[in-house]
Amino acid sequence: MKTSDKEHKKAIIRQKMLEHHNEAKIVRRIVLYISIFLLLFILLIGGGGYLYITSALKPVDSNSKTTKTVDIPMGSSVTGIGESLEQNGIIKSAKVFKYYVKFKNEGGFMAGEYQLSPSMGVPEIVNRLKNGKVLANATFKITIPEGKQLKEIAGIIGKATHQNENDVFNKLNDRQYIKTLMTKYPDILTDEILHSTVKYPLEGYLYPATYPFYKPNPTLDEVVTAMLDKTRMVLSDYTEKRKEKKLSVHQLLTMASLVEEEASAKADRKTIASVFYNRMKKGMPLQTDPTVLYAQGRHKEKVYYKDLEVDSPYNTYKHTGLPPGPIASAGRISIEAALEPAQTDYYYFLATDSGDVIFTRTLAEHNQKKAEYISSKK
Repeated sequence: MKTSDKEHKKAIIRQKMLEHHNEAKIVRRIVLYISIFLLLFILLIGGGGYLYITSALKPVDSNSKTTKTVDIPMGSSVTGIGESLEQNGIIKSAKVFKYYVKFKNEGGFMAGEYQLSPSMGVPEIVNRLKNGKVLANATFKITIPEGKQLKEIAGIIGKATHQNENDVFNKLNDRQYIKTLMTKYPDILTDEILHSTVKYPLEGYLYPATYPFYKPNPTLDEVVTAMLDKTRMVLSDYTEKRKEKKLSVHQLLTMASLVEEEASAKADRKTIASVFYNRMKKGMPLQTDPTVLYAQGRHKEKVYYKDLEVDSPYNTYKHTGLPPGPIASAGRISIEAALEPAQTDYYYFLATDSGDVIFTRTLAEHNQKKAEYISSKK
């Protein structure tokens, strides 16, 4: 081999080695850049997560001087409590609250109505819930019994707050005011309440409970807000069940109100609910007397045949399905009955003078029991 050929081959080898070296440098540089990028990404995410958690544990508004009544029912889960606190604007994140409680191994939260403020941090709120620091020295309380209708509720609010009952009632039916509430509570106050056939939009939406107030003269808006906060909190416990049953909030409260108005102290509300659902499945009218009285706008001990002729979409003797809206404010037991009715083949029920409720499967059985317990005593 000639010397020139050897030199040429050496030059080619050196060139290839140089190229390989340069390629290795480029690869190392790329690996370095990727490593730096990943490190920065991890630090950014980790740091961002730390900052997010730290922020979520701090007060929503450290300068806030407002308080809200937050009800913690017996048996509430940590998840449920966190969601209620977030919905009421007391904490920033229900998830962070949940993880904080688990990380700190906190527990033993006490049921009750708490006065909490956005100025409180999560640790302070947790401490209150553990120690049951419910502020009991309310200036006064407003109690709304189960089964009350909007006009009656307006009277209770008016008397407690020294306002004219009619003024309160008119405000509760003011379309503009209702629309502002709908903006604030879009999850419970939907367009269904403004349907032309609905008698009073807020009927059934002001939850029956005792509401403590810690200022001398709460405004009507503050009272209504406390009630709607309570309604939202109660309904949030049943969101999954409601969706499984394919009921809107409006339909749920409507069915619950029928159960509430038909039930006596001895009645099995879930069985009453089963009768309503069974009749609806068969396309039968519900034929429940309280809807007739609601259509008439009056309270009576007995409903007569002439009452059943009232011309109203609320008259469930004339119209099948649910009435246009709730006819009263229902409590938890009736709401749960509307969501989880008993599994029966009953289509009729009859309330006796003693408060017992007799359930039957056929019209013939129903008429027999009616003759036995009602007609025979006239």
